[in-house]
Amino acid sequence: MNLNLTLIGQAISFAIFVWFCMKFVWPPVIAALEERSKKIADGLEAANRASRDLELAQEQANQLLRESKDNAADIIEQANKRANQMIEEAKEQVIADGKRLRKAAQAEIEQDVLRAKEALRAQVSVLAFAGAEKILGTTIDEKAHSEIVEQLAKEL
Repeated sequence: MNLNLTLIGQAISFAIFVWFCMKFVWPPVIAALEERSKKIADGLEAANRASRDLELAQEQANQLLRESKDNAADIIEQANKRANQMIEEAKEQVIADGKRLRKAAQAEIEQDVLRAKEALRAQVSVLAFAGAEKILGTTIDEKAHSEIVEQLAKEL
């Protein structure tokens, strides 16, 4: 066998093999590689989008949490103000009630004092009549001397 003829046959066979591979094998392999590359690129893009969406969602959640905390703080502050206001109103009401009760008690005491004075006047007039009867030795008619008794009661 001739070495040149073998090399030429192998070269022709290799060329046919290369042509066959380029015509029938290479396009599906390239298409599969491109499809795989496209899927990988789409997956990376989807991952990037998901990452951005996650960051936005976390930012929105943090903002909503801050707003909720601010609202809660405002509500607590308003509740504390209202509680203090209610306490102040209750204190004022208690003070007003105390003053009213004190005035009522003073009025009642004054009434009691007046009643006691009237009772004492009546007793003094009775004692005065009794003393006068003993001193004079005669009975004194209270109806006849009511004017004197009234004047005496006023003086006492």
